[in-house]
Amino acid sequence: MSGIAPSALRELPERGIPFALIARDAQTVELLVGDVVDVDLLADIPLKDAAGSPREVLALVPYRQVRERGFECHDDGAPLRCLVVTEHSALPRAEVLAQLPSAPIPLAEAGFDIADEEYADIVRRVIADEIGRGEGANFVIRRDFTARVASDPVVAALTWFRALLEHERGAYWTFAIVTEGHIAVGASPEAHVSATGGVVTMNPISGTFRHPAGGATVETLSAFLESTKETEELFMVVDEELKMMSAVCSDGGRITGPHLKEMSRLTHTEYVLRGSSRLDPRDILRETMFAPTVTGSPMQNACTVISRNERTPRGYYSGVAALFTPRAEAADGEPTHDLDAPILIRTAYLEDGRLRVPVGATLVRHSDPYGEVSETHGKAAGVLGAIGAVPRDAAAVAPSADAIDEDAPAPAPRRLADDPGVAALLNSRNARLASFWLNPQDAAPGGPFAGRRALVVDAEDRFTTMLAHQLRHLGLEVRIAAWNEVSDADLDDAELLVSGPGPGDPRDPASPRMRRMREVVRRRRAAGAPLLAVCLSHQILADSLGIDLAPLERPHQGLQHTVDVFGEPASIGFYNTFTARVAPGTTRAGEAEVSADAASGDVYALRGPAFASVQGHLESILSRDGMATLERLVAHALSPVTA
Repeated sequence: MSGIAPSALRELPERGIPFALIARDAQTVELLVGDVVDVDLLADIPLKDAAGSPREVLALVPYRQVRERGFECHDDGAPLRCLVVTEHSALPRAEVLAQLPSAPIPLAEAGFDIADEEYADIVRRVIADEIGRGEGANFVIRRDFTARVASDPVVAALTWFRALLEHERGAYWTFAIVTEGHIAVGASPEAHVSATGGVVTMNPISGTFRHPAGGATVETLSAFLESTKETEELFMVVDEELKMMSAVCSDGGRITGPHLKEMSRLTHTEYVLRGSSRLDPRDILRETMFAPTVTGSPMQNACTVISRNERTPRGYYSGVAALFTPRAEAADGEPTHDLDAPILIRTAYLEDGRLRVPVGATLVRHSDPYGEVSETHGKAAGVLGAIGAVPRDAAAVAPSADAIDEDAPAPAPRRLADDPGVAALLNSRNARLASFWLNPQDAAPGGPFAGRRALVVDAEDRFTTMLAHQLRHLGLEVRIAAWNEVSDADLDDAELLVSGPGPGDPRDPASPRMRRMREVVRRRRAAGAPLLAVCLSHQILADSLGIDLAPLERPHQGLQHTVDVFGEPASIGFYNTFTARVAPGTTRAGEAEVSADAASGDVYALRGPAFASVQGHLESILSRDGMATLERLVAHALSPVTA
């Protein structure tokens, strides 16, 4: 790192050069200076110069980049902007604070672009028309706090960055990124994905506790931790990010946590996921676009739901700031760069004199519309309070640079996570989770189905990546194919065909996806070839057996139930809005044995000659008995059919 003096910060507004300030620890601020290059695709991020030498790049990745994965979005043309770093200095934090401007930046015409009542109506519509019709488990719908800013934009950026350093705590990155025509200043609590020395880490954060006046207490925080809605919201995003980890990591990913992320105005709950990968960090970033905590689940359909319910493009909100740093030593075939990529949330954007602070709420089946309105206020206040746009809670204010005694030890903030009662509440959550994902995921050689092959058909829910990972642990050689890419020859050649889950109404005659998934199930049954059907495909199989399909009175999105699966109790996670249903007490439907709820008749599993199915997601972290049940159903599907 070259040496740039802290005093140079005073000259940045006049120099007119692109730069970034990043604080990733409590002692240091990094200053990055370089040249700006806008590119079209993640693969175009220029990690090497013309001579082939690795170089450092900071990339602002907009939400519209999801188009690379074929997902839908409002396309605003926001560039994939790369700061190709020519100078990188580490500066003492206290010296940086002393050089940054502090005069308040006046705001005018401030307020949300969508009124509270109107946003509450959007929440109701998403719960009823999207979650209620099986489009997914949860969705994040945003609105923007906006204002006019007459001050010099670079001065405003430096002022806000200073204020965030002083008044916001617990951030993963605090940053100011200044390029021509665009400024981003934020304090992101969440590392979306990092890759260091072949170890990939994701950090799903969900559940938002807005601190009451005077600050959080053990009592108020405990009530939040006991909330079913907040707990299930976190489990759902962990499931969604494990789908991504299973796609990019050979060992699937291991969960540690949960932890508290304590910030000045808000506290979140979080897990950490880790796995191993040899992929190029740009490929890792592409496969993990973007965090379910700011989009929803399943990811592909969440993008469609966002397009239906948000009126304007997202810009960089819910994208990432991705720092690609050359590795000192990289063996042949290994990635040449490490990656550190926080999510672009809790961020203020300034363009053409207009300030925009986008905030979203995670909507689930039992969201309270006015509670979600309050959550967006709390998230916006976390940024606006730190930059001085709204009053700050005195309890959250840190000392200014002038008041710091560098020789005195820094006072340790009170950590509520250290309270025994809070720690016990956090730890109790893991009792509900599958040990498979809490333990190391190195696949052992062999397995009960070693030497057998499976093809998993993906119906637009990447739970299939987790399912494939579990099948590999059972010894199978597994390939995944999308519903609209798999050929009839592929279906016929598969030794075991796993027809996967997906969003939507299985009864929809107009859906090309539903028509193809019905054909997948029909073709395998007609051939008498081994078939395992999961969730949506379980419903399609049931329909082919003459079993009625019906919407549930209340969606089972992210619910854990202990159900009977052919005489054995199994704790399984459910993500379904529709169900196959028989008359209570029914045990057979044609050639199929039925395992159903004794009271409602909801069908949990089916099995017959060369086929088996399950309504729940055995691969979910909520499925404590998932692996054992999966092994039983696969064994049945692969067992020889007797006359």
